[in-house]
Amino acid sequence: MPSEARRSFNANAKDIDRLLEIHTGLGGIDRGRRFDLEVLNKSGIVLITAFWEAYCEDIARQGLVHIADNLKSPDEIPLEMKKRVAKELKKCKHELAVWEIAGTQWREYLKRSVSPIDRLNTPKARQVDDLFLNLIGINEVSKSWYWAGMSSENATRKLDRFVDLRGSIAHRGRFVSYVERRQVVDYIGFIKRLAAKTGGRVNSHVFDLTGKRLWPR
Repeated sequence: MPSEARRSFNANAKDIDRLLEIHTGLGGIDRGRRFDLEVLNKSGIVLITAFWEAYCEDIARQGLVHIADNLKSPDEIPLEMKKRVAKELKKCKHELAVWEIAGTQWREYLKRSVSPIDRLNTPKARQVDDLFLNLIGINEVSKSWYWAGMSSENATRKLDRFVDLRGSIAHRGRFVSYVERRQVVDYIGFIKRLAAKTGGRVNSHVFDLTGKRLWPR
C-alpha cells in the first residue's frame, strides 16, 4: 500500500492524464504544432510542478509525524531536527517555553513546530534537499534520484529545468517559448519516478530511526 502522500499525488496525476486526453482529442498527436492547444501544455507543466511540490511537503510531514510518534526517546532525534528545535526555543520570548518539550511533550512539539519551514518556495533540487534535511534529517534526498540511464546529477538538473520552465510560464505567460505536448508527457513520467525514489528514501530513513516503516515494502 502506498503512503498517503503518494495516494494524493496519484489522484492529482489523473488530471494530467485527462489533460493529455483532451489535447489528443482536439488536436491528435502527430499533426505538428497546434498553437491554439499550447495552453494545455503550459497548464500541464504548471500543474505537475504544483503536484510535485505538494507531494514533497506531504511525505516530509508524514515522515515527521511517524518519527515523533515512534522514537523511543528524544535522544534519538536526528541532529538537524534537534538544531531546529533548539533555535526555535531560543527565539521564543516566553521564559517557560522549554517546558513545552518536558516529559513526552517533545513529540507534540516536533509535530506542531514546523509551519515556518514546511512549505517549498520552489520545488527545485536544492530546496527539496533543504526541506527534508530540516524537517526529518535526511541529508541530500536528491542523491536517491537515480535509475537506469539517469544519474542523480542529471535528475537534479532536469528537475531544475522543468521548474524554471514553470516559472517562465507563470511570470511571462504567452511570451514563453513554445511548450510541446511531449514535454508534458516527459515531465509527468519523470516526476512519478522522483516521487517513488523520494518516498522510498523517506521510508528507509524512518525505518532506520524507529524500526517501523511508513508502509510495507
